[in-house]
Amino acid sequence: MLGQSKAFSGFSVDDLGKARQFYGETLGLQVENAGQGDMEMLIIKLGSGAQVFVYPKETHTPASFTILNFPVDDIESAVDDLERRGVTLERYSEFDHDAKGIVRVGGGGPAAIAWFTDPAGNVLSVLQEN
Repeated sequence: MLGQSKAFSGFSVDDLGKARQFYGETLGLQVENAGQGDMEMLIIKLGSGAQVFVYPKETHTPASFTILNFPVDDIESAVDDLERRGVTLERYSEFDHDAKGIVRVGGGGPAAIAWFTDPAGNVLSVLQEN
């Protein structure tokens, strides 16, 4: 029934203005305003053609899992670029990170991944596939 639906994802933030700046200016994604008044939200257009809706929520709690993964060809360059843009990488105690904060993964899945958060605390990643 839903196999042909053009499904989309969404997540909440505590400050729509900060989200607009982070996703649009810091990450360089195409961000559009949507809705109005009490129903204001953002639409983030991803390189794959997919869209993600971002909506404000007064009682926002950051996602404790990765909400967006950005595949890149060169993770070291991507990490360097993020850091130049003021983004700080997350380091999780259960993983071994290199000096740049990148986790090298073996046995299938991505070859390398690095996590960071948006201003609302939601987790994102850049990853380089095998």
